[in-house]
Amino acid sequence: MTRYHKDPDAIAALSPEQFYVTQESGTERPGTGAYLSNKEVGIYVDIVSGEPLFASADKYDSGCGWPSFTKPIEPAHVAELRDDSLGMTRIEVRSAHGDSHLGHVFPDGPQDRGGLRYCINSASLRFIPKEEMEAEGYGAYLDQVEDAQ
Repeated sequence: MTRYHKDPDAIAALSPEQFYVTQESGTERPGTGAYLSNKEVGIYVDIVSGEPLFASADKYDSGCGWPSFTKPIEPAHVAELRDDSLGMTRIEVRSAHGDSHLGHVFPDGPQDRGGLRYCINSASLRFIPKEEMEAEGYGAYLDQVEDAQ
């Protein structure tokens, strides 16, 4: 079993925007994220720890300006915390082992897929295409990346 952790070398290699988002709980501008329009089959992992977070099969176009997912690929890798910033209450999403800020979860997702919208910053993610998943140690998730619909 792989152990994930907050990797200082990965943090040192982050771009200024990736650092701002993951380490300072920032938000990338809407519509600018590298993975917003990504339709490739694969898995999204925390850019700092490598822990698996979301599958392409659970990604959808919510129209909000950030990549959106209906659920985490591994719920134990996603921590949900109350966020009272900006004068409102939201639920922040962080990676459980890397402690990276990922985004927020909202109850306005597709009802037929659980009703949640995980609104995630591309800057906090690294995408691994299906054909590279086995080689990168994510073979156990291959059955979860195909779109079942």
